[in-house]
Amino acid sequence: MAVKPIIHDELSLKFKSIPATKQDLAAANDLKDTLLANNGKAAGLAANMIGVQKRIITLFVGPLPIVMLNPIIVSKSDKYLAYEGCLSLEGERPTERYKKITVKYQNENFETRQQEFSDFVAEVIQHEVDHCNGILI
Repeated sequence: MAVKPIIHDELSLKFKSIPATKQDLAAANDLKDTLLANNGKAAGLAANMIGVQKRIITLFVGPLPIVMLNPIIVSKSDKYLAYEGCLSLEGERPTERYKKITVKYQNENFETRQQEFSDFVAEVIQHEVDHCNGILI
């Protein structure tokens, strides 16, 4: 298990991440291990939060963490105002989110998937994809 420290430097978190490749699977596993170690404090993490500038996110869907490589939100609907926290930042901040999203991503076998998510899971995915794009709440 390779639990990594969480990055708090907002400047480094504002860089856009580049696409993940098969050589980044170790970083994806580190990210998942770090999320598991922060269970109860974080619902999801993006790779730049552990110092890896790759488009990799992990989040809890139920009790289990899933990894998404190169996630792209392809559709979204039902905008609302959310108040979110982040392990990398202090406090909660308001942000616009969407209740329903469709995400295209690759799993850990680099198989392309497209899946719909809603409610809290959709909110977490949007937060982590924003991290990949260098956007902070």
